[in-house]
Amino acid sequence: MRAEISFAVRVRAALPWRSHGHAAFRCPRIVADARPLLSGTATLFGTLAIGSTLAALAPSRAWALEMHALSAPEGSALLALAQTLYPHKTLPTAVYALVVKELDKVGSGDPKKAETMHDGVKTLDKTAGGSFAAATPDARLAATRKLEGSPIFTMVRSTCITALYDNAMAYAHFGYQGASWPKGGYKHRGFNDLAWLPNPPEDASPTLGVLL
Repeated sequence: MRAEISFAVRVRAALPWRSHGHAAFRCPRIVADARPLLSGTATLFGTLAIGSTLAALAPSRAWALEMHALSAPEGSALLALAQTLYPHKTLPTAVYALVVKELDKVGSGDPKKAETMHDGVKTLDKTAGGSFAAATPDARLAATRKLEGSPIFTMVRSTCITALYDNAMAYAHFGYQGASWPKGGYKHRGFNDLAWLPNPPEDASPTLGVLL
């Protein structure tokens, strides 16, 4: 059964240039727009915490994620599993939702993997003694440990490695400026932006002749 929702606020990340000290870095601006959802899709909703990095950048604190292969309860369970596997107290739920987005994309294109997710959520709920998503953090952790090495455990863990950390919202949260090699390297993009350290003495740097 899939949840049917006629209206939602959807979030997408844009990457405007912003200045930070002497270096420029990309920081996500979360844009919310209202548009109708297709009948038969499921949606996860959430809000960004007041005071969080992303909330300060977003024109709206509300976010939503459309799903096509997963139901809303399944999406919530997989999001909770991602939070259990890679816990960060202050990382917004919206970032964890990107893991669910990737899993849903995979499930939409591969019925066998979608079935693995459906069965995996059933196993998560059963192991947690009810709803895995609604269980306490300790109960989730205990259930997750029992499922270590299972197909759903392996699938979500491997997806988290890229989907959870390799995105602009995570970069903004953790303070990562992003890759510099496509923009000419670090030399003119923050290599010397260590204002909290004293400058080294001249004799600490070798001369060009020594290097040659």
